Amino acid sequence: MRIQQIINGKSVDAVTGATFERRDPFTGEVASVAPASGLDDVRAAVAAASAAFPAWSKLGPGARRSLLMKAADAMDARAPDFISLLTAETGGTAPWAGFNVMLAASMLREAAAMTTQISGEIIPSDKPGTLAMAVRQPVGVCLGIAPWNAPVILGTRAIAMALACGNTVILKASELCPGLHVLIGQVFIDAGFPEGVVNVVTNAPENAAEIVEALIAAPEVKRVNFTGSTRVGRIIGELCGRHLKPALLELGGKAPLIVLDDADIDGAVNAAVFGAFMNQGQICMSTERFIVDEKIADEFVEKLAARAGGLPAGDPRGHVVLGSLVSPEAAAKMEALVADAVEKGGKVAAGGKRQGSVVEATVIDGVHPGMRVYAEESFGPVKPVIRVSGDEEAIRIANDTEYGLSSAVFSRDIQRALKVAEQLETGICHVNGPTLADEAQMPFGGVKGSGYGRFGGKAAINEFTTLRWVTVEDAGQHYPF
Repeated sequence: MRIQQIINGKSVDAVTGATFERRDPFTGEVASVAPASGLDDVRAAVAAASAAFPAWSKLGPGARRSLLMKAADAMDARAPDFISLLTAETGGTAPWAGFNVMLAASMLREAAAMTTQISGEIIPSDKPGTLAMAVRQPVGVCLGIAPWNAPVILGTRAIAMALACGNTVILKASELCPGLHVLIGQVFIDAGFPEGVVNVVTNAPENAAEIVEALIAAPEVKRVNFTGSTRVGRIIGELCGRHLKPALLELGGKAPLIVLDDADIDGAVNAAVFGAFMNQGQICMSTERFIVDEKIADEFVEKLAARAGGLPAGDPRGHVVLGSLVSPEAAAKMEALVADAVEKGGKVAAGGKRQGSVVEATVIDGVHPGMRVYAEESFGPVKPVIRVSGDEEAIRIANDTEYGLSSAVFSRDIQRALKVAEQLETGICHVNGPTLADEAQMPFGGVKGSGYGRFGGKAAINEFTTLRWVTVEDAGQHYPF
């Protein structure tokens, strides 16, 4: 499929005419051919977004709400296009693609609801006759940098609330799914958004660093949000710091699912299977570690292995639960993680096999520090079981990571579970639920190496507006000189 990027409301090629290919990770065939943007394209996108800002920022909340609602409907209408393209560009299954569209449309509707929630406050002033206010206002052009793994959800999330707050946006598409991210931009054109309000730039992988740096450095760009790896997030954060621009970063994870000795084992296994293997484990909040009390570990591992071993894996266009990983290289990494763990004493309780870019749902028991899979984010369907003795050790192991995005605790004693939960160094924690969960209205984000700032609902308003102190005073007030 040949695609064009979106600048100033029009579908255009790169200024130079250069393109790059994205190949289907399962078949190896060309999935999309996209513009390989250069600095001239960046300048055009920034200029378009900047020119559109004054009118868009002054548009009333009702009008912005109406357009965002139309965009949600337009996204739903294009669901078949999103589903087929997601499978081709990323190797995901149709159910996963459909969920992406559903949640992304929900995010647009939630953003629409937020247009009238951008509020301030009256603050008492010590100066007689003075009305003092804290007022939230849009900031200007917002840059969203989105990843490939939940491409419709995260591409939409990168720009939805920024638009609701009265900003114009540039979405820098992932090199691994340029077609999907351009299709998000097309949704806004379908909905009738004014020219320049939503722009989508695509670039070849070898040009990514140059393009990102130019976008962040542009004076017109006032806010940056990035979802992706912690390694790249550090680079984005440093660039933003250099240019004194606030950044919202949602990065990697090593989410623990803690199973205490009084847990509902079947319930924990259900959550574990879903949380660990949805989208082949390629989700930032995927369960990356099963931390299980040794008293019930044998039963948990037996039941988990049976469930994981029964999950079909293969062609994402077929009737499977696990489709293709994003690349053969990602699948090769899974093999390496398994081999390393086995060499150091781990036991493969389920799965462990790879065919091309497809890897079976894999459970490794007996994992301990020193194994790669203990500390390294797998971002795939290879998951470790770490046996512990008691709650204190479970908490210590759960926090023994650079990451801090999502977590979960299973126990029949809710007070006990909450006591454990409050000691976990994560931005998100679920009691008796999976680590994998997302709702458009919830404050979503992490701590430590998983980033800072929050997407979702009212929390995101703070990220995409500036807070100003405004006063109305007595012109005849007294001054000391």
